Amino acid sequence: MSLNFLATRFRCTWPWDILVMLCDGRFVCGCADPYGRRVLGDARTGTVRDTWTGPTITALRQDLNNGGSKFCGDCALKLPLKKDEQPPQRPVDAGPYPGRMYIECTAACNISCNQACCAPESGITRTRQAGMLDFELFKRVMDEAGPRLGRVDFFNYGEAFLHKRAVEMCEYIKANFPHIYLYTSTNGLALSEENARRLVHSGIDEVTFSIDGARQESYEKYRQRGKLEIALRNLRAMADEKRKTGRSLPFLNWRYILFTWNDSDEEMQQARQMAQEIGVDRLCWEITDHPEDAFSRRFVPGSPDYEAIRRETWDDSNLGNAIPGATPRALIEVKSVFGLPLVGARRRPLTVRARVRNLSQRAFPNDGAQGRRLVRLGAQLCRPDGSLINLDFARADLPRPLEGGGVTELDVHLKALPDPGRYLLKFDMVSEGVEWFEKCGSPTTTQPLWVI
Repeated sequence: MSLNFLATRFRCTWPWDILVMLCDGRFVCGCADPYGRRVLGDARTGTVRDTWTGPTITALRQDLNNGGSKFCGDCALKLPLKKDEQPPQRPVDAGPYPGRMYIECTAACNISCNQACCAPESGITRTRQAGMLDFELFKRVMDEAGPRLGRVDFFNYGEAFLHKRAVEMCEYIKANFPHIYLYTSTNGLALSEENARRLVHSGIDEVTFSIDGARQESYEKYRQRGKLEIALRNLRAMADEKRKTGRSLPFLNWRYILFTWNDSDEEMQQARQMAQEIGVDRLCWEITDHPEDAFSRRFVPGSPDYEAIRRETWDDSNLGNAIPGATPRALIEVKSVFGLPLVGARRRPLTVRARVRNLSQRAFPNDGAQGRRLVRLGAQLCRPDGSLINLDFARADLPRPLEGGGVTELDVHLKALPDPGRYLLKFDMVSEGVEWFEKCGSPTTTQPLWVI
């Protein structure tokens, strides 16, 4: 197929990985379809498998292998191809089921965010054929796809917890498919304190509260009709329930969009202090370019002020944290004889002794639910010029949680060395399933390796 619209050549991975279910049961492609225009199938008249292997999505995959598709329209998820860049080639048969799904409980919302496409005034609810997701339909979809899903994003447009059975849906997912990583994002206003605490016990893995301000007068300029005290009450209730019951989950994020009216040093510092006092796991700043008359000019990417907080922004990494001392950092020292290269034999094991110091104020956990968020020391195999050969060459477990400022020594067991030659081993800490520490500014250590 030859595309005539070269200016719109693009690539996308969504049709191979992720399926979105709207609250009326229709399946659409991508989370950037507020009005449900890119329909792939319907759970009310067919199965998840029917949609995922059906003619519409198969044709879409073929189009994308050729550089783009008219089906995608104005979708904001498209990634432009460079002039001479060839589109990635993937099999049009992506298997019987997606690995990830978005579940939309409702497109309705209890507040009106300033100039947002999902605000009630936009008419988004009129584009759905049902106001709330039918619970039995939800169960049927989950019972079919759940065994193959690795992740469920329990939100899309609207406020998920306006659905009276939303917490029950979370409980259903984790009770029947505990292997699924369950994530949700909420404005926090539709929960009662009782349901906020109940949500902690549902087994949900991660919850993001969108709270854009530390003062009511600034918060309500974007979250119109929102009550800051209610959002904070429910965030506090979840953090408190975690502490009282000794639970490490759910991981609690406070995401704070920066606007012209809430980006002062004073209000941002107030948010840092509040997040620390509440017991939030992570506070991050969200950088946006809309509304056009309201986004923060102070923190435009590339500006000095932006660079000062870049490691604390939502999109920079999955570990950066605006709470003082909460961004993970480590100093890694590798022991070798007189500082000489490590030497080993091809296909033979080699043990490397390392010393790790926690440079942050929060502990590095040495265990985690489903192996996620536990911290390990990793060794990456690189060429002499630093280019990567094997990102996951070796791992070493921490013997115990490593408290802020603490030091421990551990052995890294390299099970089988590569072919003879000169290499580099790059040592970094990793929060499993989340991010390498280097991504949020933590120093790494490299050590030459000679294989004979």
